[in-house]
Amino acid sequence: MNQALFYQGRRVFNYLADEDRYLSGSRQPNLKFGFIGCGIMGQEHIRNTVLEGRAAIGGLYDLSQRSVEHAQKLVPAGQSKELQIYSDLQEACNDPRTDALIVATPNHTHLEVMRIAATSGKAVFLEKPIATTLTDALEISNLTEQYQLNLHIGLQYRFKSIYSEAIREVLTLNAIGEVQQVNLAEHRFPFLDKVGQWNKFNRYSGGTLIEKCCHYFDLMNLFAGARPDHVFATGRQAVNFKAFNYANEQADALDQANVVVEYSNGVSGSFSLCMFVPGTSEELVVCGNRGRLSVSEKAQLGEPNVNHLELWSGEHGVSKTSSPAYPGYIEKAGHHGSTFFEHVNFVDSILGQPNAGPTLDDALWSVAVAAAAQQSINTHTPVSVKALFG
Repeated sequence: MNQALFYQGRRVFNYLADEDRYLSGSRQPNLKFGFIGCGIMGQEHIRNTVLEGRAAIGGLYDLSQRSVEHAQKLVPAGQSKELQIYSDLQEACNDPRTDALIVATPNHTHLEVMRIAATSGKAVFLEKPIATTLTDALEISNLTEQYQLNLHIGLQYRFKSIYSEAIREVLTLNAIGEVQQVNLAEHRFPFLDKVGQWNKFNRYSGGTLIEKCCHYFDLMNLFAGARPDHVFATGRQAVNFKAFNYANEQADALDQANVVVEYSNGVSGSFSLCMFVPGTSEELVVCGNRGRLSVSEKAQLGEPNVNHLELWSGEHGVSKTSSPAYPGYIEKAGHHGSTFFEHVNFVDSILGQPNAGPTLDDALWSVAVAAAAQQSINTHTPVSVKALFG
């Protein structure tokens, strides 16, 4: 455990000269990241870049000056002297001093940003969802192929401790045999405030099932191990923001839904969403022909998370329970540690190591399921996912 992140930068070691630091010595960054979008997720990516340690903060760009000012406060003193504040998107994407770009702008701007970022020759980390429509997502896919872009999509839930362990048990260790059924649920508090409140409006976010739930459809697709065939969904704006207007526009994002997905290999998937709960509760249940695995992450507002994993193997093997978790200082960096580990994966890939994260294809299919679900809600009929691709 040489030079563990836990020891680095801790004030208790400030009395030591640099030559006497080993465990507490700071890792010197070899890369520089440019940040496009400095809101709540952009700032989370800055914190995790600093914590991960192999990249420095090279520059910031956002249309909101307040967001840039707050993001600047997160940049370490040793990096702030060389920090660039960009005046436009072209400058941000093409700064020769940066090696990679972190794009965390509102969903509806992703295609506009990627049309420029794709030509930069740099690795790009693009926050989820890849785009607000399947058409835009396919154009980003084409740009990626055209410019041979090293593109990563921020479907970081694969790196959450509960889902990381579930992936290992089900897909690596084959602990429950052949998967037959995948059930997911997210019950949580309403959408948080954003600059311009874009996440409350379908035309900016793509709709709640694309904006928020692409994470879960990515996980469902992964465990199902096949392409989705048909989707049927119900949902509505039941409670949240029904009296909320912004810039003379009425909020219309749904806050509850139930989605059923039928896969080409016969696997059945379901997802339950509720966004007017005083806390957070995420659950995954995967049933196979040799067992059942469930994981959950729960907390009432203001309380610490409780993580749980339960494996039933019956007569086929060992059953067990556990509490998957990362170290507290990593979990506190954002999304319960998943953002940190997706940064580890992103830097590894830039340095030529294998990419363990979701692929561009995974990102496309997560949006495809979400778009089919949104369409099913609007039409009250099952939707063929393949038909969406034309």
